[in-house]
Amino acid sequence: MNLNPDNNATIIKSLAVELGFDFCGIAKADFLEEEAPKLEEWLSRNYHGKMAYMANHFDKRLDPRLLVDGAKTVVSLIYNYYPPEKLPEGKQDYKLAKYAYGKDYHFVVKDKLKEFLFSLKEKVGEVDGRAFVDSAPVMERQWAAKSGIGWLGKNSLLLNRKMGSFFFLAELIIDLEASPDMPMAKDFCGSCTKCIDACPTDAITQAGVVDGSKCISYFTIELKDELPSEMKGKFENWMFGCDICQDVCPWNRFSKPHQEPEFLPHPDLKNMTNQDWEEITQETFSKVFQKSAVKRTKLTGLKRNIDFLK
Repeated sequence: MNLNPDNNATIIKSLAVELGFDFCGIAKADFLEEEAPKLEEWLSRNYHGKMAYMANHFDKRLDPRLLVDGAKTVVSLIYNYYPPEKLPEGKQDYKLAKYAYGKDYHFVVKDKLKEFLFSLKEKVGEVDGRAFVDSAPVMERQWAAKSGIGWLGKNSLLLNRKMGSFFFLAELIIDLEASPDMPMAKDFCGSCTKCIDACPTDAITQAGVVDGSKCISYFTIELKDELPSEMKGKFENWMFGCDICQDVCPWNRFSKPHQEPEFLPHPDLKNMTNQDWEEITQETFSKVFQKSAVKRTKLTGLKRNIDFLK
């Protein structure tokens, strides 16, 4: 195994570029001391709603060494998904979060991470580690901020000065020592409160804190029960996920179209009218969302959401 941390960091960053990641940051695998009380309070306020899994593995969320034996480094990566062409997003249109236009990102990015680990082993020798894409108890935004590739915005998402926030985060937790990057000295939200002001369900309770149980994405994807009647009329026609707090963020004026063919929507999606959505059949659903994240809601969930918007 290569024992030069500076050299290892250089190799990791060059591999990230080769594989099409937009940013790569490195942090020392350690206990997230500052995050422990914040996570505890967030859970105690029941901001995770019915997402019971968020309360599991509390210790693992805060310490990557419990996920990978001998972990020394957390590599955080950014992968762009901002679409070259948006689906209709007018006031009356039924809307789909941009991240869900194409193939499920879990598959696309995970494949890249496997390739990443394989190439890293070829270059430095035996490396033990795991790849994560929003799929395990990893506090990815906090690790990304720690590694200097962005800061946590008031909507709790990671923001990057060169590309805003329309991107996926992914991590490699490895037992290879690599020189860490410095976190940003400050956040660049300043006094802006556009995301807080624009959220129709008041899910952003204070700067950087989101009550997940009030978020439109939670209601339309995570919640399996009936949608609460007090939220009627507040979804602004979002039927799967929600981009409101990102769409209004001034940093997203720097978003550039992604270069990932897998993220392009099925051609039929572009022509769907509200009537098509209201009358969607299992056959159409299976066709346009064949390998999409939208399959999480199943057709019944999507229909429930659309009925709620009428």
